[in-house]
Amino acid sequence: MTAVSSNISETPMPAEKTPAGAWSKILAPYREPRTGRSIFEIAVTVAPLLALWAVAWELHARGLWWAALLLTLPAAGFLVRLFMIQHDCGHGSFFRNKQANEWVGRIAGVFTITPYHYWRQSHAAHHATHGNLDRRGNLGVIETLTVEEYRALPPLRRFGYWLYRHPAVMFGVGPIYVFLISQRLPMGMMRQGWRPWASVMGNSAAALAGIGGLIWIFGLAPVLIVNVVTMLLAATMGVWLFYVQHQFEGAVWMRNGEWKRDDAALAGSSHLDLPQPFRWFTGNIGIHHVHHLSSRIPFYRLSTVLKDHPELNAMSRVGFWASFRCARLALWDEAAGRLVSFREARRAA
Repeated sequence: MTAVSSNISETPMPAEKTPAGAWSKILAPYREPRTGRSIFEIAVTVAPLLALWAVAWELHARGLWWAALLLTLPAAGFLVRLFMIQHDCGHGSFFRNKQANEWVGRIAGVFTITPYHYWRQSHAAHHATHGNLDRRGNLGVIETLTVEEYRALPPLRRFGYWLYRHPAVMFGVGPIYVFLISQRLPMGMMRQGWRPWASVMGNSAAALAGIGGLIWIFGLAPVLIVNVVTMLLAATMGVWLFYVQHQFEGAVWMRNGEWKRDDAALAGSSHLDLPQPFRWFTGNIGIHHVHHLSSRIPFYRLSTVLKDHPELNAMSRVGFWASFRCARLALWDEAAGRLVSFREARRAA
């Protein structure tokens, strides 16, 4: 492998000839954040979000509530992008300075109503165990049963799992539950001292204060139509992205003895090939297999990784329209070594 230049350009090596464990070293030069670029990314995310909200409030004041409602869709895109900035801060990848990551993450968490420290801890557990069949059940993951586990459940619990995995619940009720209910208490960390409580309660208090202030200035109706709808749309987008990143055709799950972090990153995390501007709004998080290989890479450098290493482009790739078919996947079939739908599991039985 040739030496890495200042432009991070290397001689591409075919993916099948690159051991999975070698990628961490290959991608190490991309982990360096650029302070100016990070500040720029915050500016082009927060300023349009606030501007859209301001225009929407004015439209509502003029009686054009339907126009205000339309603006919640692009606003939700910018809110998703702000969450991706918070996400990178949680990985310590957005700034070199730890405190800069901490404070930007906390402030972003008020807008995304996601308690920064609580989420960061649960997300770290996800990175350490994703794709491991023997280490499921961590916070912040989508519950996935094997076909055998599902069949062994009593009828009522089987129905409960089927309902949980139904798209209307997963992408409708689920985001509301996660962001408005689940994240209001340090679920799973209640006995870990005061820090999880401080993170969750502090975030809830700041979010309530912000929403209360907006209601006091603009009134209840515009806040419900503009801000709350924006948050719910962004939450749905976020849950969808997280789902497709690990629940896709070709995804690989392994038992403890076989599981290796880099193998799980490449085979168990998707490359969701989104068209522009969706890739920009989602902070390149669709390049998820690379993110799991090296979570310290800032999102604005992930596309450079694909450019310099095109062999990563085709790995675990899921197209935009094909991603919607992933919603039917619900069970891991250990015998077949793939995710299957409830219908496929019944046919196999």
